[in-house]
Amino acid sequence: MIGRIRGLLADKQPPHLLIEAYGIGYELEAPMSVFYKLPEVGQEVVLYTHFVVREDAQLLYGFSSRDERELFRTLIKVNGVGPKLGLTLLSGIEADALVRCVKEGDSATLVKLPGVGKKTAERLIIEMKDKLDRWQSAPLLEEKPLIVGGEMAAAAQDIEQEAVSALVALGYKPQEASKIIGRLFKDGMTSEELIRQALKSMI
Repeated sequence: MIGRIRGLLADKQPPHLLIEAYGIGYELEAPMSVFYKLPEVGQEVVLYTHFVVREDAQLLYGFSSRDERELFRTLIKVNGVGPKLGLTLLSGIEADALVRCVKEGDSATLVKLPGVGKKTAERLIIEMKDKLDRWQSAPLLEEKPLIVGGEMAAAAQDIEQEAVSALVALGYKPQEASKIIGRLFKDGMTSEELIRQALKSMI
């Protein structure tokens, strides 16, 4: 089991990133909550990981804290929710807001996320409600992420394209993603800032 990786950030193309540690490049997938905090390529990063072994693939998922990883593990135990949808959920809504939706039975907010229909939202609420009790008295993700903040400089066109690609990878339709990114983009924005605003506007 690979539980944590510390190394140099070699590449980041949401939702994929590459971390080089001791001469080995680890390919990971991560929610946008992680990408918002990533440093520039070439700098050191530490991520908590979840390792999945399937017949056709071995997949590694990265998170900025133990709590975020635990929430992901709780999500993928829900019937009909796999790792891909789990990443989409953690990308489209803040972790503490997701917990609040589940506890309060707010299916209306959940169904606004791509890949989440009425039945899936109801399953999330029913199957997760009792598993989130330990967060009632303490804020979720209060642990400080082991990531150094940073921004990535890139041409405006590259930033827009990266943002669109990230939204499509999270399950949004290309036309919808292009429209929202084109409307929100302003000079000086990073792709992470643009993606964050786009996701917030879709909920």
